[in-house]
Amino acid sequence: MTDDAAAALNRPEPLQHVETWAESMAQVLGQISGSPLACSAFTDAPAGLAPGSDNDLWMVCACAGGLRGELSFRLPAASVLRLAQIFLSEPPAPEAQLLPDHREAAIELVRQVAGLVTTALRAPWGEVQLRLDPAAGAPSWPAASTFYLRAGEDSAAPTLVEMHLSAALAAALRAEKTKPEESVATPAATVLPGPEDSSVKLDLLMDVELAVTLRFGSRRLRLRDVLDLAPGAVIELDRQVDEPIDALLDGRLLARGEVVVLDGNYALRVTEVAPANPV
Repeated sequence: MTDDAAAALNRPEPLQHVETWAESMAQVLGQISGSPLACSAFTDAPAGLAPGSDNDLWMVCACAGGLRGELSFRLPAASVLRLAQIFLSEPPAPEAQLLPDHREAAIELVRQVAGLVTTALRAPWGEVQLRLDPAAGAPSWPAASTFYLRAGEDSAAPTLVEMHLSAALAAALRAEKTKPEESVATPAATVLPGPEDSSVKLDLLMDVELAVTLRFGSRRLRLRDVLDLAPGAVIELDRQVDEPIDALLDGRLLARGEVVVLDGNYALRVTEVAPANPV
């Protein structure tokens, strides 16, 4: 085994996944700008990362198929502007005003990156579907891992992206670590796991914390409508008051039920459990 291959096996699997996003972003930016543009992944916040603000662009990516879970992206306003100027072939102008067109351009750029990531994930994971959508803010689920991307070598004004992986995605990435090693150790034999082996592997994931969210309904709004929101505004949802409420596990339907009050807190009385999706 080469030194590079050994190093790759020793890296945490979530970091390998983030590096796939970094390599894809570098490829997209290089194709658009016409010149190579390095993009690196980090486990620690790089210098120059702006704290969260209302001007940040948040995006959530839902993974389905061979790899399941969610990840979110936070792009500071300065990074949104730089990525948009590259995408729109505008000259770099850090002092320019951030416009809605810039945000739309940055969203489209990240979606193109996701397209390359889908192709890169096909070899180790099979068919993976990535759905990338802008979000109003940070996701409701807690991040199991946080990573950072930096595009370009300009230390004075780096293009930075903050990435959060859900517990479901982090667990899925780590669960596959032993597959290459097992196939190398026993190339001539196929051993099916017995009931005891399956329970042991499942026990390793029992302490993983997953976020459960109640969804009373949803509504798609235009960006102009979101910007017009003010205290007192009413957003009509797509659900009647007598319809059951959805319980979501990392963005996927887990169960339905009715809202009750338990010891002064909202609770859900489950009336229907969603069927498990085949793996």
